[in-house]
Parts: sequence; C-alpha cells; structure tokens
Amino acid sequence: MPSYIAPTKDMQFVLHDVLKVTETGVPGYDDLERDFTEAVLDAAGKVSTEVLAPLNVVGDQVGCVMENGVVRTPEGFKAAFAAMKDGGWTALDCDPEYGGQGMPYVLATAVGEMFVSANMAFNMYQGLTHGAYSAIHAHGTAEQKQTYLPKMVSCDWTGTMNLTEPHCGTDLGMMRTKAEPQDDGSYKITGQKIFISAGEHDLAENIIHLVLAKAPGGGEGTKGISLFIVPKVLVNDDGSLGARNAVSCGKIEEKMGIHGNSTCVMNYDGATGWLLGDLHKGMRAMFTMMNEARLGVGLQGYAVGEAAYQNAVIYAKDRLQGRAVTGAENPSGPADPLIVHPDIRRMLMDQKSFLEGARAFTFWGAHLIDRSRRADDAAAEGLVSLMTPVLKGFLTDKGFETAITAQQVYGGHGYIEEWGMSQFARDARIAMIYEGANGIQALDLVGRKLAQDGGKHVMAFFEMVKSFLKENEGDAALKEGFLDPLKAASKDLQSAAMFFMQNGMKTPNAALAGSYDFMHLFGHVCLGFMWARMGKAAMAALEAGASDTAFYETKIATGRYYMARQLPMTATHLARIQSGADPVMALPAEAF
Repeated sequence: MPSYIAPTKDMQFVLHDVLKVTETGVPGYDDLERDFTEAVLDAAGKVSTEVLAPLNVVGDQVGCVMENGVVRTPEGFKAAFAAMKDGGWTALDCDPEYGGQGMPYVLATAVGEMFVSANMAFNMYQGLTHGAYSAIHAHGTAEQKQTYLPKMVSCDWTGTMNLTEPHCGTDLGMMRTKAEPQDDGSYKITGQKIFISAGEHDLAENIIHLVLAKAPGGGEGTKGISLFIVPKVLVNDDGSLGARNAVSCGKIEEKMGIHGNSTCVMNYDGATGWLLGDLHKGMRAMFTMMNEARLGVGLQGYAVGEAAYQNAVIYAKDRLQGRAVTGAENPSGPADPLIVHPDIRRMLMDQKSFLEGARAFTFWGAHLIDRSRRADDAAAEGLVSLMTPVLKGFLTDKGFETAITAQQVYGGHGYIEEWGMSQFARDARIAMIYEGANGIQALDLVGRKLAQDGGKHVMAFFEMVKSFLKENEGDAALKEGFLDPLKAASKDLQSAAMFFMQNGMKTPNAALAGSYDFMHLFGHVCLGFMWARMGKAAMAALEAGASDTAFYETKIATGRYYMARQLPMTATHLARIQSGADPVMALPAEAF
C-alpha cells in the first residue's frame, strides 16, 4: 500500500526562508513563529500519515454506497472525521466568533496540502464545508451566521455548493432550478443538480446546501440567478434540528476517481430555502469564495502529485533493474536500482522541481489572500484574482502529469492496482475539470483577468519580477542559474500579453486560440519566479552557516533543474500563441 510522509521541512522553508511570514506586516502573521508553525505542521502531518493515508485505498476500493436514500461512507471514515473535528482541524482558519481558531489562511493551506496528499476524497467533506462557510460568512445575515456557522466550523454540519445541472455546466445562464417566494420570506426550491460533492453522507447530522436558482423577476441569463441556503434538515428557532427538508439524493455518480467522496445527483422538490445575499446577485455571492476554492483545487492537483512522487522515489531506490552505464553501483546485487538511470532521474526531477515550485506558488497565493482580507489590501486582491486561473489550471494540469510520471517510474507495476499508483492518477484527474474546467480558466485569464482594472495587476506582476531581477543582478551565483532564465521567460510572457493586446480586439479567436498556452506560459514564469526566490533563500541560508547544508544545496540543484529544463517551455508556448487562430480554426466542422 502506498505511504505518505508530510514534507514539513519543505513547508517551513517556504513559510520562513522564502515568504518570511513574520516580517510581512500582515495582521495575525506575528503568531507564525517557526516553533509554532512547526508544532502545527508536525501535528497535522501525524494525522495525515496515521489516520488519513491508511484510509485512502479503502475509500478508493470500497467507495460510498447508497441504500434507501441513505449514503454510507467507507469504513473508517466516520472515526477519522470525528478525529479531525476533535483535533480542531476543521476550524483552523475560521472566525473565532463562531468557534474558529482564527489562524491565517496560509497556515491552513499548508495543513490542507497534507490532508489532500494523504486522502483527497476524505478531505473534500471538510473542504466543501469551508467553502460554504466562507460564502455564508461573507453574505449571510447576522441570524444566518449565528444559525449555521458554529455548527459548520465544527463540522457537526457539513456544506455543499450546488451549481451544475444536467443540461448546463459552465453556462449557468441556462439554469432551470426555480425559487418561488413564500409569504414567510422563505423560498420553495425545485430542480435537479448534478456532480454535487458530499451531497449526501453519514458523517454529519445535517448538510447545508448552497443552491443557485432563478427567482421571479431576475431576467435572462446569469443576472437572474440567486443563491439560497437549503438545509437537509430544517433548523428550529432554538437551533435544534426539525423536520427533514424536501431535498434528496437521487443517486451516487460512478466516477473515475475520488471514490471515497459521495458525488451526488440532488433533487429539490419544493425544498425550503432562504436567500443568501442579495436577490438576483447569486453569482456575485458565489464568486466571493472562488479565489479560495480555485486555489484549493490547484493545491489538490500538486498535493496528489506529491504523494505519487514520494512513492515513485521509494520504488526507484528499491527496484533493481539493469546496470548503470558508467559501471555497476550495486555490484553485490543482480542489478542496480532504477534511480541510477538518467531517464528515471529525469522523471523524478521533473516531478520534484514542479512540486516544490507549485508549493511555493500556492503558499504565496494564500499569503495574498490573507493580505487582501486581513490588511484590506486591494493590490493583493487584484494580484491573486489574476493568479487564480493560473493556480487552478496550470497546477492541476501539471499535477496530473506528475501523477502519471510517477506511475511511469513503476513500469508495468504502475498499471497494477495493488501498487496504488493508478488511484493517484485517477484522483488527480478531476482537479482539471471541476471548479471551472481548465479551458475555462484559460479563457477567464485572457478574456477577463489580463484587462482587469486596466491591466494594472498583470503590470504589477511584471514589475515585481523586474524589481527582483534588478535588485539581485549583482549576485553572480544567482544570476546564471536563476535570474537569466527568469528574465528570458518573463520577456516571453510580456510578448504574449502584447500579442493579445494587439490582436485580441480585431481577431478575438487569436486570443482564445492561444489562451491555454498563455495560462501555461504564465504558470512556468510564476514557478520560475518562485524558484528564483527559493534559490536566493537557500544561498542565503548556506552563507549564514546553516547546519543542514544538504537540504539547501538540494534546493539550489532542484531549482537549477527547473530553470534549465522546464522554464524554456515558455518559448514554445509563445510560438504557439503567435501562430494565431488560423491553424486552430482551419478545418470546417464537418472535416472532424
């Protein structure tokens, strides 16, 4: 069975050596001293390794079962969920007014990575609850917050988000679910939603569904959509549970992966719901949680890749196969371990350099969310809004690729279920699709985010990279391996943005045809920027006499690999973008 060990030292490096969290001035970050974050991460790592990881295969093989409308989670999930609640892990960054611990989101992100790596399907139950909590916290009335949030913070009640319908996925304007106003101020919700993660289960006594529906008078398209709180069990005035609401699970979807999470078809048959936020402003309420939710899905992409990579390394060191071309390295054995071979090293270095860069990028994004919320920093809000489709799209694409590469290290054994690598590939695949499929993320990046606020956020990013290059140009050790490749990649990104500015209006298809390449180009530059910062931090630690020289030297070597072998992909993406729409749109539809 696959194993998992939380990479807490790598996390500490990003938090303290790279981001220098205690020096940022963000309210609440003063508490994030090394000893404190080490204690939290070590405790979360223990839960991940000892409680969650052993259930990952169980969840995959057993899955969820529905009997007479009741959904039962795999054996062991209930006890693990109780342990998560008892440990306070569900409340880590929630508002203390409702029972939360008030920790910064960046720390919750680090903890979340471990939980996803250990058991992605399980972690979704509390992850979705956190998203619903955030929406109610941002848009709920005082009464709604008091009624729902304490129970959701503790995960005595869990939460969902109901968007998709059988005939409409991304195009929410086609939604058919109706909300009919009642004399008491409530609404009757009628319709069907599909792909609802954690829609029905046996882990909590109530499930608080957030449902997008159309109320009268809203007009056509997304402008008519409102957001409603629709509990599985109605809540009495005194906070106790009352009658069962008219909402039910029609079936559990048979999925490629994440079998341990109950993905449901939900039927609303005149269910009682209450408006969340303003009438006909449901999309605005929903997008409140999008930066956080999409960063969380980007995290899922690389976190599953991390677990796959760890096991690939173990296999590559243990499996004896062939001899090193430079001479036997295991002369007393029948063959050398796989890891002696350059192509195996290539695969492992591809994984390692991506994963560590992805972690830094994600933690930086979480820091921007903290800065925007805790310091009311509009610039940070604009920058993370720009980065959100890159975080989600690039990290999930490359995270899936990482899981596949880890599987490849095993050769034929990677294709056999007993080794567990198949599950990592299957679980990672969904992250490219849900929370906005990656093609939509690319369109959002090019079609909306680049020009947002007059393009000042992308210009701010360019300036950030430019300033870093300039202030470190005198560092010869950093320049050749990190700064020069970053400078070249940044120029490719600026050239691509300029192409869109010059051609996007007169030839919209040119921009749309290049959007996916632009998202990946942007992602590589972001990871290159992170690696340049990590390279600088590692060199500084060595210069200061750090005792663990091997750790920091490994960081530098891994970063140089990314800059030399991965970052040059920006030139390929730029060439594709500059080819325009003609190669993409050349064939008539009937030619396919």
